Amino acid sequence: MDSLRLIIRTPQATLLEVDAARWVQVQLSDGGIGILPNHAPLLAATVDAPLRYADAHGAQSVGVAAGILHVTAAAVTIYTSGLLDGAANGQPPAGAQRFDRLTQALLQERPSPGAPNPEQEYGQA
Repeated sequence: MDSLRLIIRTPQATLLEVDAARWVQVQLSDGGIGILPNHAPLLAATVDAPLRYADAHGAQSVGVAAGILHVTAAAVTIYTSGLLDGAANGQPPAGAQRFDRLTQALLQERPSPGAPNPEQEYGQA
């Protein structure tokens, strides 16, 4: 049976290495993807989310911070800054932490006071 090598790496260390994953599921910036052995080569951006995979012990999950996905026919490598809080037990971050991250992201996207409004500039407001 074909299998994949799954590796999750940070600049400092290898966080996870699985030599015989049957499949891997990853959340990308534009949606989720399932990867089987012999998948076409791929390079994509991931988001903070649980990464799921199956090995000899069954389905597993680990929370991985946003990063870069690199897929070859025989390997899946995630380059990331680290694991998400609660990842040690395969759980996503606690609700309060997710809410704080969402709030920070929304505040960063909010236009600053006095910034031009594109809808008003083009008569759509």
